[in-house]
Amino acid sequence: RAETMELMGEKIAAKIFAERVGVPTLPWARVESGEDIISAAQRVGYPLLLKASSGGGGKGMRRVEQSEYLMEAAESASAEALAAFGDGTLFLERWLDRPRHIEVQVFGDGRGQGIHLFERDCSLQRRHQKVWEESPAPVWGGQNLDLIRDGLYSAALRLVQTTRYRNAGTVEFLVGSDGKFYFLEMNTRLQVEHPVTELVTGVDLVRAQIEQALSPHLILLNSTPSIRGHAIEVRLYAEDPSQGFIPTPGRVERLKWPTGAWIRVESGIEEGQTVGVQFDSMLGKVIVWAANRPQALERLRFALEETVILGLGTNQNYLRSLVDHPQVREGRFDTGFLGNEFGSFSPVPSDQDLEIWASASAAGWGQEIRSSQRQSPWKIPC
Repeated sequence: RAETMELMGEKIAAKIFAERVGVPTLPWARVESGEDIISAAQRVGYPLLLKASSGGGGKGMRRVEQSEYLMEAAESASAEALAAFGDGTLFLERWLDRPRHIEVQVFGDGRGQGIHLFERDCSLQRRHQKVWEESPAPVWGGQNLDLIRDGLYSAALRLVQTTRYRNAGTVEFLVGSDGKFYFLEMNTRLQVEHPVTELVTGVDLVRAQIEQALSPHLILLNSTPSIRGHAIEVRLYAEDPSQGFIPTPGRVERLKWPTGAWIRVESGIEEGQTVGVQFDSMLGKVIVWAANRPQALERLRFALEETVILGLGTNQNYLRSLVDHPQVREGRFDTGFLGNEFGSFSPVPSDQDLEIWASASAAGWGQEIRSSQRQSPWKIPC
């Protein structure tokens, strides 16, 4: 309903409501018109995060370590938020060091009841933009994972029940190294990463949304489904990780998506299409499912090896490197992992890459390879 979107879709209103119904939040403060932002920051405490009230995708967010950097960061974040969302309103939130970003998929019946469809771990993100999502979340070392999950599910359902939420939604949390969790926001819609939930629960969330909208008197999902196996999704972007992730527009000269059992691809590009810089640079999502996480990782590696996109640069090698990283394979990561471990990325071509590169050259492509692109065989100029 529109009133639910107004209440939970705006971050400040959602935080106020969450606190009212007993869902924990990090220390935070809204920057009111005419208020001294420095005083507000002192109440919150450093380090802190400046966030756009209407933002998303990492836009309008700035980390601030000390007060002398606050005003410049606030002006920059507000301008970016205004340009992206038409609203430059900011709020301050205490920075939580090395957390996991966990979100709970929910579905409400509009009558004060609802269910959860388990959690997704979205901790592998770059500049607050998610790159990798999986369900269920990998085990946190030394923590009672079942106890944390029960708390997350209970908090998410409290919001569903008290708002009389109808349809699908996502409640996002940060989970600290001590196991305590804090409400971030609620997305009153399906997320980009909803396929991993569909694969581990067998529930078609898109269909359920449509059916609920067409027949609001029916209660479609009235019991939590069982969870099966493990699913992982990665986002394939037209960007150059070795050059600071700058966009890499160009023409899609060759395109081959992976096929096989339990490999799912959601894409908006076609061979021969020109990809510009007017929109988000995500080219597609590669999603895999397997009976357990190690098998899912192997299937994801296979799917990325089978993916071929020629004509523009992508983060394909970056994603393949993630699959093979020991900490990723062990599930030992947090929201700062990519910035710390992959802040400087230099792809190393595999033998298969070099074979495809040689074939492409033999076919007459890329007679002149730009010197800045020699480290990646996927960047063949048009």
